[in-house]
Amino acid sequence: MRLIILGAPGAGKGTQAKILSDKYQVPHISTGEIFRSNIKEGTSLGMKAKEYIDDGKLVPDSLTIEIVKEYITREECKSGFVLDGFPRTIPQAEYLDKALVQMNIKLSAVLNIFVEDEEIVKRLSGRRVCPKCGSSYHISYNPPEPGDVCKNCKTKVIQREDDTEETILERIRIYYNQTVPLIDYYKEKGLLITATGQEEISDTTKEVFEVLKNIK
Repeated sequence: MRLIILGAPGAGKGTQAKILSDKYQVPHISTGEIFRSNIKEGTSLGMKAKEYIDDGKLVPDSLTIEIVKEYITREECKSGFVLDGFPRTIPQAEYLDKALVQMNIKLSAVLNIFVEDEEIVKRLSGRRVCPKCGSSYHISYNPPEPGDVCKNCKTKVIQREDDTEETILERIRIYYNQTVPLIDYYKEKGLLITATGQEEISDTTKEVFEVLKNIK
């Protein structure tokens, strides 16, 4: 299984990617984790990426695809992978297409996890985190103790800056401008399949497994 997962922020891409990685026994490839891994290992590609990250700049598409290419040629990716967080734009998808052709690798499918915008805002704006022990909560699905304190260390939980409604709406706007065009891009290639991201993770997983059952 060689799979790309698309979806808005908060759609549950990372959660489903990990579940699919376990199901199909293939690596879950997150570009953020690849960057961190390469930087930690001190690879030449990692050091180049670090220069951009340290300067607060986006890592160029050409360098990102080189890092992704290097990873998916590793032995552990021989039987497949689940790619989460890349591509995010049409140019990145085109870079990836060329790289996969060069490596004689064909994608099995591109899974789009669809969630309504209102639900995205509800999910992300409701998140809370303990600044002391790092425990995560949600005001609707997994609330902290009364008084908004952590169940584990009794510290008052906080809302992260990137979980405010204003920030979330901006992230959704960027998603529509940059990433949504990929839906038609992969639909035209006959690779797109869609599942609905539901309130319960297990319900989303059930639908994901259903839409993927005939994909190899």
